Amino acid sequence: MAIELNALHFESKKCPSFGLPAAANRRSPKVFMASTLRSSSREVDNLKKPFSPPREVHIQVTHSMPHKKIEIFKSMEDWAEKNILVHLKPVEKCWQPQDFLPDPASEGFEEQVKELRNRAREIPDDYYVVLVGDMITEEALPTYQTMLNTLDGVRDETGASLTSWAVWTRAWTAEENRHGDLLNKYLYLSGRVDMKQIERTIQYLIGSGMDPRTENNPYLGFIYTSFQERATFISHGNTARLAKDHGDITLAQICGTIAADEKRHETAYTKIVEKLFEIDPDGTILAFADMMRKKISMPAHLMYDGRDDYLFEHFSAIAQRLGVYTAKDYADILEFLVARWNVEKLTGLSGEGQKAQHFICGLAPRIRKLEERAQGRAKEAAQKVPFSWIFDRELML
Repeated sequence: MAIELNALHFESKKCPSFGLPAAANRRSPKVFMASTLRSSSREVDNLKKPFSPPREVHIQVTHSMPHKKIEIFKSMEDWAEKNILVHLKPVEKCWQPQDFLPDPASEGFEEQVKELRNRAREIPDDYYVVLVGDMITEEALPTYQTMLNTLDGVRDETGASLTSWAVWTRAWTAEENRHGDLLNKYLYLSGRVDMKQIERTIQYLIGSGMDPRTENNPYLGFIYTSFQERATFISHGNTARLAKDHGDITLAQICGTIAADEKRHETAYTKIVEKLFEIDPDGTILAFADMMRKKISMPAHLMYDGRDDYLFEHFSAIAQRLGVYTAKDYADILEFLVARWNVEKLTGLSGEGQKAQHFICGLAPRIRKLEERAQGRAKEAAQKVPFSWIFDRELML
């Protein structure tokens, strides 16, 4: 079931430190899942270049954080070393993909693969579409490290910087890298999916990048990552639950283990924003409101396989229908962060800060009301769509 949350028009006032771009036109009248939320955007001509799939980007704003606020992040270096780097695990204590996969060096390798494929036969196509979409999202990791390294004041300036922020970004990337590797190898061995089409999708996605509208601004960037790490924790947790329901305990362990990583990373990012609320409550509440007015787009929102211009929307609709990631989850995450950061209890805010606080605290109920209306529209618009990842078999959205 897909939903259209773009119908909700939020008041968009330009905040002093976190400006919003001017409005433009949206591409598609199709309904989206919560994770595909997009605000005003403009069409980009498809010139059929190697990495120019049909897509849209927003009018981009860069370096929106006042230069003086960079000093805040420099002053947090020692704090980050003591409070954020502790959420990393030593490599020797980390799980590795091979812990969950048939051992190619063992004499029983072929039998292990056979058992994996037998379990895979019992899992329906719609589950595989969601699992593939999650895997492709994880495989676009180079884009996410690039995004973090656009953020002023916390980027890795040399590629091997020893600042706490740079160490975190590289080590976080290294931990995340295992997720795509594990899911990719599992899906390859399952025999249930078209790996060449999946590989094309990964190449397109990495080539296309992402447009989270974080404006090189670490306030916006860390709010975005806090939201997204919780979203991926929920998504992988739900794929684990469904795998168990379908009888594949090993796959359930795989997805659950990845979810645990995402939860640990979520804890780190939410602690950063919590500290920003302590140091600069007004600037942080304005940033939080800015990101929520823009709406949080999933990292893979430019997903494309060379065929389906609306691949991400279609993948998202299946995820919504299966309950893997839904509009309810989007609202739940917002409510969780509001409570985690004690947003309702903030005092001493400026007039603009108070308006932002009021907007954020009232947003989740508005999203839930919109979801209820969207459910009926989605049922009326139900359609079958082929997915290249499963050899063009059709699924009902």
